Amino acid sequence: MSSPLELLRPHAKRYGPLLAQTAFSLGQAVTGKDGILTPIPITATPVITRTEDVERCCQIAALIGSAGLKMARSVLDGPARELLLASLAPLERQVVERSYRGLSRLALSRVDFFISDRPRALELNATIPAMTAYSDMAAQSFLEVVGRYAGIPDLQIASLEAKNGSNAHALYRALLEAYSMERKGLPNRIALLIRRNDPQQSEMQFLKGRFEQWGTETEIVYPDELSGDDAFCAKGKPFDLVYRHLFVRRLEELNSPYLLDFFSLQPNPKAVLLNGPAAHVETKTNFALLSQAGAEPELAQFASLTPEELSAIREAVPWTRALRHYPGTDPDGGRHADLAELVAAHPERFVLKRAWDYGGRAVFVGRSWREPGFEERARAAYGQALSWQALVERASVELAGGGFVVQEIVNPNLQTHLLCQGPTLLETELYVDFSAYASVGLTRQPAWGAVCRGSSSQIVNIAGGGGVLPLIRREVWDVLEAALRTRDGASE
Repeated sequence: MSSPLELLRPHAKRYGPLLAQTAFSLGQAVTGKDGILTPIPITATPVITRTEDVERCCQIAALIGSAGLKMARSVLDGPARELLLASLAPLERQVVERSYRGLSRLALSRVDFFISDRPRALELNATIPAMTAYSDMAAQSFLEVVGRYAGIPDLQIASLEAKNGSNAHALYRALLEAYSMERKGLPNRIALLIRRNDPQQSEMQFLKGRFEQWGTETEIVYPDELSGDDAFCAKGKPFDLVYRHLFVRRLEELNSPYLLDFFSLQPNPKAVLLNGPAAHVETKTNFALLSQAGAEPELAQFASLTPEELSAIREAVPWTRALRHYPGTDPDGGRHADLAELVAAHPERFVLKRAWDYGGRAVFVGRSWREPGFEERARAAYGQALSWQALVERASVELAGGGFVVQEIVNPNLQTHLLCQGPTLLETELYVDFSAYASVGLTRQPAWGAVCRGSSSQIVNIAGGGGVLPLIRREVWDVLEAALRTRDGASE
């Protein structure tokens, strides 16, 4: 059987420009500070995956998310709370300290994997785990454009889209389920809370349209529009469910006493907030503690981790530790007097990540330390180019953002794809990740799926110049493949 690339390469020049145009029209774009939309590239070639593999990654993501929530709460309840709180900005810390005991569920979380022989979890997203809409846009665009190109009727294409799943719909169901667990019944109106000219503004517009299509009035609201002593109000309307697509850290720049009070009291009588403030859950120090708990029964017991959670951690979470000068074990279980010295001596084995940051801006891959991208990141972080050894030493005593963690290198999934950039089609090698969604603490788990990003950099991130790859389930691809082969046979 030929690969999707081999099958699609002769056709992609004809459907590629329309694919990019369709994805952009749905909202697959980044919004600049000036409000101008820049398309997010899409590939003309999909990632094909089995449904059981998607479901397994989502199960692992749910267990890691549950364990992460437990670990973060246990740490904040104990004497070592500065391990997590030190990562946070002043107002962010104030909110977390006031609200963390009320955070019992996450409507959505996302675990980013690299997949080779098995899924390896790189980090847990629990604050604003984006791309639920982008993933739908990419898959829908691919199925519609390539499906019509292959001669598949629209009704059958709609059936294929349903079989492929929708993360936007899973998010909608998760919000309704989480709301019903706190308030009973269903929300009358949903607020999508973002800042003005948020980079994912078009993603929120997509969610607004879908949520209203599925039966709930929804509005995009901004911090400067908020009011209400007894209700969460904006645009002259009360909202009983607030979906937060806004980093709590933004409070430092927003000057919004209303949001400071609203975020701090959880649960809040004004409206149900999902997700509640969860920066302490997402910090990479917390992820490092999960990795450590997989090897240290006392730490696992401290966080009340279940056997299922521990099994998922041991299966999927790579060795990750806080980067400091202290004794510990390496990824192979060997004892070392100084972990920072071990990391400095072996750049080929490790990756450094700032404990609380996002967008991949403070991630350093040891084996690429001689490459220009590494130097650029070092200059952005420290104002000068640094060797790997010098960077490790600086990072090991860093206090900003909670310092750094070190993670054993996980070999990224390098694939050949056809990248659409407007009318241009480029065959290129991309590092591809696989991000699985999950809910934590809900009575019923929605039918979550995943999203794939690709980048020429080993640090895979859309903000860093990557793109979204259509994720297509095997049974859906089989139908597309058969139609394309029929088309090829008819044209011979």
